[in-house]
Amino acid sequence: MADWLEGKGYKGAPLSPAELALCAWGEKLTLTPGAMDESDVDALRECGWSDLEIHDAAQVVAYFNYINRIADGLGVDFEEEMK
Repeated sequence: MADWLEGKGYKGAPLSPAELALCAWGEKLTLTPGAMDESDVDALRECGWSDLEIHDAAQVVAYFNYINRIADGLGVDFEEEMK
């Protein structure tokens, strides 16, 4: 699964509808955070995600966005094994 996601992204991946919805939500949070509103969270709840799971996902997405922006902003290069 990791190879699929790394190579092709989540769209079309063999994920459940709930997992695809969570991926789309994470993508929206990453690319257009100002466009997020309560309806985005409600849609995840309708897919069966609990508030705690949504909170945890938000923390992970936000953390990776933060770290990537810090690294990009400071010109940090990838470690050799990550190239």
